[in-house]
Amino acid sequence: MFSPKLKKELADFIQELLQETRDDELPDGEISFILHVDGRDYDSWANIRNEADRHLKVPGNFIKNLNFDIKGE
Repeated sequence: MFSPKLKKELADFIQELLQETRDDELPDGEISFILHVDGRDYDSWANIRNEADRHLKVPGNFIKNLNFDIKGE
């Protein structure tokens, strides 16, 4: 779900939105985040993260579509 180019565009946009909040609890510069998007089907999902953290492994509970349970019931 989503092309690599679109994921990067979304990540850049989210980064900018977060920085514009100027929240005291956010760090200066790049903000670490991961956005999980569930699609319509079990195998339809996307994980979008900030640019600097793309090399980090995605947490296991974010690797699947969370709209469905493991058994597919």
